[in-house]
Amino acid sequence: MAGTREHFGSRMGFILAAAGAAVGLGNIWGFPTQAASNGGGAFLLVYLLMILVVAFPMLIVEMAIGRYGQANPVDSMRSLSDHPTAKRAGALVGWIGLMVPCLVLAFYSIVAGWLVTFLLAAVTDILGMAELTAWLKGFSVSRNLFGAAIFYLLTILIVQSGVKQGIEKWSTRLMPALFVLFLLLFVYIMTQDGAMEGLKHYLIPDFSKVLEPKLLLAAMGQGFFSLTIGGCSMLIYGSYLSKKESLPKMALSVTLVDTAVAFIAGLVVLPAMFVAMQKGVAIYAEDGSLLGSDTLVFTVLPLLFDSLGLAGQFIALVFFVLMTIAALTSSISMLECPVALVSERFETGRKATSWVLGGVIAVFSAVIIFNFGQLFGLVATIATQYFQPVAALLFTVFGGWVWSRHRKLKELSAGSPALEQSLFWKIWPVYLKFVCPVLVIAVLVSSFS
Repeated sequence: MAGTREHFGSRMGFILAAAGAAVGLGNIWGFPTQAASNGGGAFLLVYLLMILVVAFPMLIVEMAIGRYGQANPVDSMRSLSDHPTAKRAGALVGWIGLMVPCLVLAFYSIVAGWLVTFLLAAVTDILGMAELTAWLKGFSVSRNLFGAAIFYLLTILIVQSGVKQGIEKWSTRLMPALFVLFLLLFVYIMTQDGAMEGLKHYLIPDFSKVLEPKLLLAAMGQGFFSLTIGGCSMLIYGSYLSKKESLPKMALSVTLVDTAVAFIAGLVVLPAMFVAMQKGVAIYAEDGSLLGSDTLVFTVLPLLFDSLGLAGQFIALVFFVLMTIAALTSSISMLECPVALVSERFETGRKATSWVLGGVIAVFSAVIIFNFGQLFGLVATIATQYFQPVAALLFTVFGGWVWSRHRKLKELSAGSPALEQSLFWKIWPVYLKFVCPVLVIAVLVSSFS
């Protein structure tokens, strides 16, 4: 398998693809709303620290397991030990991990479908097609099915083309486009009244809030989910990474790009919220909590765009193109996980496998849409509060305790010959064994409180 396995064609291709897998609605929607709800600059400061101490060390082990196994999550986890019992347990952990992207994609594609329909609504609004615009912005089964179907189509078309011609090719196009669109939006938003107050709120920390338990746990959870720790995407992308590359350096590059997107999203969204407040849109409740944090992208910001007249229609178009790109770079990594498993285990063609598995998960999404009130929140909770943290904990435990220190060193030394003498190697294996599991458990416990 290792001899014929496809790999990313370039270092930048891997970094942008892996960062794209991490960059999603959690960065562009979740991070700014968490920052707005938890003290702005204070949250940003703690979040940056949590990325370093929580997410980065675990990102390395997921990527390392994938590159070591040179296979899908199930077979990569099996490869960590020669002991039959450990192999069976590793395979079970791989299956648990594989459930994460499948479940997340099922509800994520529905939300991404809303982004697609709001994007199309921005176009029809510019063209003066009021009735169609109202349908695209309205919440109906037909609208939700339509948006999700388009999003699945885009995802499958990219994944079916393979690692180099599909994932890498489109990631190296979509990620730079993401940064350019962010820059354009930031420049425009900062010309509006109220934007500077939002920028100050975001960048100037209130140090009295930095040690608040609620803020610390929120920042830890956001940092954890921002890099899709436990989501299998980094493991599968790691399996396509050349042995010539330094894993710690590549993981750091992915972390920096992902964090940069979250940071820039805050630069756009928080000033935009304060501009909306200046124009009479309610953002915060009397107790200081954020109104409609779950629907900020679909309610509060469109009100801001509407208040800007004709310019607002074009700003809305740019914003929802940006959001759709961010969602797409994540969804292709989610679908890649089961596609890699089936195509490797059963030697099926990538194109057919992508369409069949994408279609199966799409049918599950359709079931959720038809039973939205009962299933959407349930599936999202099971995926993000149960399976993902548990998978992350198991990956960390297996990587720290089951995978031998010698094998870890050999894998990480490929591409980093001087690793054994470095300060990183003196700290990371011990940190992975003892500190990371405690931090993941803290995230897991906080998600239930």
